[in-house]
Amino acid sequence: MKIIKNEKLIKRNAKIGQYTNIAGLLLVFGTIFFLFQLTQNPDSATQTNTFLIWGILFLGIALSQISMYFGSRFGRRPDEALDKALKGLPGEHSIYHYTSPVPHLLVGASGVWLLLPYFIRGKVTCKKNRWRVAGGGFAQSYLRLFGQETIGRPDLEADGQIASLQKFFKKKFKEGEEIPPISAILVFLDEKVEIDAADAPLPALQVKKLKEFLRKIDKGNQLPHEDVERVKAALTDE
Repeated sequence: MKIIKNEKLIKRNAKIGQYTNIAGLLLVFGTIFFLFQLTQNPDSATQTNTFLIWGILFLGIALSQISMYFGSRFGRRPDEALDKALKGLPGEHSIYHYTSPVPHLLVGASGVWLLLPYFIRGKVTCKKNRWRVAGGGFAQSYLRLFGQETIGRPDLEADGQIASLQKFFKKKFKEGEEIPPISAILVFLDEKVEIDAADAPLPALQVKKLKEFLRKIDKGNQLPHEDVERVKAALTDE
């Protein structure tokens, strides 16, 4: 399997996550310290410095949110987890990380696959197209409380990414050339995750089962070699 990735982008965004995390923590703890000082000396409190302190606190929280966003997507390196899980796939397969219109894209005889990775611990269920995550401990609950490490509506996210890819290929392919089918897989990177999503509109599985899933695709449903090469040529041209 060939791996193509934008290391420069990954490292840059990982640093953004680190720096915003440090800045956010400093602002939050600094605000707590000044609030403590005000409680010790209430006469020093004014409307101006009170508003300023609360403004700095909210800025610190906002920076912490940004750091969690970049940290989970770049600092924790989902690309490396996917590469490791897919090691050994036939050489015709290529995986693209942050070099196409979507973050993670696998192309080969098994088809054109969007890979949507999640660092989620606990139990993931999908009933009547409604996704839920439960359990996972205090840390996971904290991240969900602040809008991070949640699953949201992966079907809508997949639809959006598929639309972006179709638009991209439409521009790259010759007029009249058919765009190959594009599918999506939800890949959960935590080994302790439990998945109950048999009725889900998208395949959802643990990362360790990803390669087996792709290998089991019926040979009659595999993407023709010429289509694989057309897709790769379009992505290389990008």
